[in-house]
Amino acid sequence: MGDRGTSNHSEMTDFILVGFRVRPELCIFIFLLFLLIYAMIILGNVGMVAIIMTDPRLNTPMYFFLGNLSFIDLFYSSVIAPKAMTIFLSESKSISFAGCVAQLFLFTLFIVTEGFLLAAMAYDRFIAIRNPLLYSVQMSTRLCSQLVAGSYFCGSISSVLQTSMTFTLSFCASRAIDHFYCDTRPLQRLSCSDLLIHKVVSFSLSSIIILPTIIVIIVSYMYIVSTVLNIHSTKGRKKAFSTCSSHLGVVSVLYGAGFFMYLTPNRFPELSKVTSLCYSLVTPMLNPLIYSLRNKDVKEALKNLLEKKHTIH
Repeated sequence: MGDRGTSNHSEMTDFILVGFRVRPELCIFIFLLFLLIYAMIILGNVGMVAIIMTDPRLNTPMYFFLGNLSFIDLFYSSVIAPKAMTIFLSESKSISFAGCVAQLFLFTLFIVTEGFLLAAMAYDRFIAIRNPLLYSVQMSTRLCSQLVAGSYFCGSISSVLQTSMTFTLSFCASRAIDHFYCDTRPLQRLSCSDLLIHKVVSFSLSSIIILPTIIVIIVSYMYIVSTVLNIHSTKGRKKAFSTCSSHLGVVSVLYGAGFFMYLTPNRFPELSKVTSLCYSLVTPMLNPLIYSLRNKDVKEALKNLLEKKHTIH
């Protein structure tokens, strides 16, 4: 009975975020790297939202989704980066139990929401190319709002289930999380509970979340390719493909990094951390760059915004 009380008490104590296992002098370099990436995330995503909100020409379903994507990227990177930077400089690398729960919950919420939002964006591109004349009718404001709200709903349900499953485990081993943020896999390594059922449920939940989004994206692009190949003019084909290339780039970066991270064996924790860095911070940094460099409308809107500021000054 006494042991049980001790175990329950230990489950409410702080965790330690180990971060990267490098020499102390390299911690400054890693801190500066994270600071640079995070600054670019803030600049890129806040800038993208500002451009979309201020330019009336970007008042279309595609940019409505893109604005929400930038909002999600900004917030889920903010869940990770500030705390990660503090552990690289501070002697204290602790994170409270409640802080760890909140970090896992929010990160899962935003990353799952982004997956569903990317599926909605693939459907949007399919409608734009398949029925361009009926695009504004079919992708109504109401439908777009429902798709975004549905993405957040699925993200919330997934986050509640994943977080509650993870923190019902007994953490009676070391309190040191071998990672730079609270994630499911490193937390599982600290548990002395039977993980078989937990892993089966977690895998099933991931499959239920990931498979539908991937199927929607793949089917949408199959229809897009078949439609584009039926366009006779080379200019028309090029224009149609250009409207999808940015979205396809974002999907490739997010899912590529995500799959590589979760397929990395547990015996390579440092490799898992590097892929997590790509997944959690590099992806939200690249998304605005991909859309701004590949998108003529965004570049023109940015140019107009800068010209307005120059005229005011």
